[in-house]
Amino acid sequence: QVALVESGGGLVQAGGSLRLSCAASGSTSRIYVQGWYRQAPGKQRELVAQITIAGVSNYADSVKGRFTISKDNAKNTVYLQMNSLKPEDTAVYYCNVKTTRPLGDYWGQGTQVTVSS
Repeated sequence: QVALVESGGGLVQAGGSLRLSCAASGSTSRIYVQGWYRQAPGKQRELVAQITIAGVSNYADSVKGRFTISKDNAKNTVYLQMNSLKPEDTAVYYCNVKTTRPLGDYWGQGTQVTVSS
């Protein structure tokens, strides 16, 4: 089992920045992928960015060049640095980790990000 605690959401003006954090506890040695998803009102949850245990990252096309995912293995924490925020980035952002042996899929409670125009 893995528990996730997110922080860092809030209200920001367009063009501003926010950094989200997600601290994991429990069976963290079994994590092989960490990521961030988001869900806007009336829309499906979508992948924003993810990073593997090897440090390989990938991003949704809509955030490439603006968002950066990183991790601190010593703190079992994954971050999402969000720059040049746009109103269309407004959503609830969810941290996600996937584990192996056994396979698992864990979600944080979600944190609201609101970008005003």
